Amino acid sequence: MDLSFVFFFNSCLLGIGLAMDAFSVSLANGMSCPKMKVNKMLLIAFIFGFFQCIMPIIGWACIHTVAQIFTWLETLIPWIALILLLFLGIKTLMDGIKGEEEECCKNLTFGLLIVQGIATSIDALSVGLTIANYNIFNALLCAFIIFLLTFTICYVGIILGKKFGTKYNKLASILGGVILIVIGLEIFLTGIF
Repeated sequence: MDLSFVFFFNSCLLGIGLAMDAFSVSLANGMSCPKMKVNKMLLIAFIFGFFQCIMPIIGWACIHTVAQIFTWLETLIPWIALILLLFLGIKTLMDGIKGEEEECCKNLTFGLLIVQGIATSIDALSVGLTIANYNIFNALLCAFIIFLLTFTICYVGIILGKKFGTKYNKLASILGGVILIVIGLEIFLTGIF
């Protein structure tokens, strides 16, 4: 496959589409932690971008090596995303109800960010099917484009969340939890049906 306009256009569309769940979680993170420092914002955007980038490559590799295992795993994707995002959403929601918004920045640990990154990107494994006809260079380039777009979109999401969260700390944390739960349900229902 050559590096045509269509390749870059499709890669950008994939990147934007895949980044939407991560954008929503970034927005929720920003709302629940309006005093978040820039290095934490960059870390969150990087983690989401990394997982959105790596999952299609894993899917691509599975298509080219162990297709039967990938088919079995694909049925579990909606369940894994639902469980992870429900857990995170309920926790964030409860923190907001209890009025623990000041602690939310401390609660955004590296481990929790990894879980969020996996939960929002696990459905991107199926993008490996979309890019299955790409050679390794094109698959990696497509994944890099997805990374750049996700990173940028998530960083903007955190900034927007912080602006909203500054005005409405407790409500923002509750809303952030609801957003995580809704994303989990959306991924689950889309994957099942």
